[in-house]
Amino acid sequence: MAAQNGKDLLIKLDMTGSGSFTTVAGLRASRISFNAETVDVTSLESSGGWRELLGGAGVKSAAISGSGVFKDAATDERARQIFFDGEVPNFQVIIPDYGTVEGAFQITSIEYAGSYNGEATYELSMASAGALSFVAA
Repeated sequence: MAAQNGKDLLIKLDMTGSGSFTTVAGLRASRISFNAETVDVTSLESSGGWRELLGGAGVKSAAISGSGVFKDAATDERARQIFFDGEVPNFQVIIPDYGTVEGAFQITSIEYAGSYNGEATYELSMASAGALSFVAA
């Protein structure tokens, strides 16, 4: 894969629960990470004393984070409401020339900040709340 423009990695939020995704306003930086826990099945009979793992048995998870400028847009309001209501709506992450990841995520933190002579900023963190789908680009 060739180098990609960072601004093309998009986090989108299902605004109404109907599959209508809108890019989260004001984001300047975004990140997605995937994790899989391991299940250690090493025993005294393991070859050469090497650790053995049980393939496909661990818990899988994903985390999304982003930071940007507070725009007071519809997506800012929706994200805030999701957090306070404890909802787990669908999000999409568009990874340029790679594909789209979609599924339910819980907003685990929202941070707002601002300095005297600067813009208001925010940071979001989200954790997967179910199975995710992936569609290659």
